[in-house]
Order: sequence, then C-alpha cells, then structure tokens
Amino acid sequence: MSSDFRDKEAPKREGTSSPSKTAGKCILLVEDDKSCQKLSQCILIKAGFTVKLAENGKQALDQIRQDVFDLILMDMQMPQMDGLAATREIRNLGFKDLPILGLTANAFASDRQRCLDAGMNDWITKPISPKAMIETINEWLNRPIPA
Repeated sequence: MSSDFRDKEAPKREGTSSPSKTAGKCILLVEDDKSCQKLSQCILIKAGFTVKLAENGKQALDQIRQDVFDLILMDMQMPQMDGLAATREIRNLGFKDLPILGLTANAFASDRQRCLDAGMNDWITKPISPKAMIETINEWLNRPIPA
C-alpha cells in the first residue's frame, strides 16, 4: 500500500463542517416534532456540535438558566410556549448576543419579519437542508461579538 493514500485528506461531505470549527460548540435545539428533532440532532452531531434538546419554549428557558449555549435553533410553533414568545423572554433575560435561529415551515416574508421582531437573528426553513443549516449556523457562530 502506498503512503500517498494515507497522507491525503478525506473529501468533505456536503452538509458537514470541520470538527475543528464546531468542536466545543453547544447548540440548544428547541423542537417539539420528534422527527424534525431527530433529523436536526443527527445533522448537528454529524457536523461536530454538542446538542441539548428542549421540546418547547418553557423547557428552553429552563435550559438557558442552567447551561451555556453558543447558539439556539428555535422552532416557531410549539405547545406551552412558542418560539417567538420564548425568544422574547430569552432576550429579556439579557442574552442579547446569543444567536437564535428560527426553524419554520413558513417561508413568507411576513413570517421572517415576525422572527426578527421577536429577537431572532435569522431563520432556517423546513424541510431542512443539512448543507444550508450548517452554513447558516457557522455564519452566525463565526460573527464577531459586538463590543
């Protein structure tokens, strides 16, 4: 066997990220739909992120008070407390610089505006594209924190 084979880097797969960029980054995934939750969790773990789960806005608030997160993925429509109300509450708790990305099947400009008005930084539409999800997350994680 030639040593050339072992010295070459494996090609990157679409929708993945370099573990060095994502290592140590913790994402809170707030999603009530079990199939969307599992799919998103698999995409994030495969990209090298640590993932914690919440099934509604109330659970997300409990998690925020207990752990440190680098980014939140927040479903818009959930029982008990929806993503918009949870985002407003997270911002009111003082988490101004924590990136919050909305997850929604609603792709209308008015829905995007509702996300932004609630305090979300951006949004990702469902059905989820692994590549688009990881690119959007990395874009927000790599932004400088305002002084």
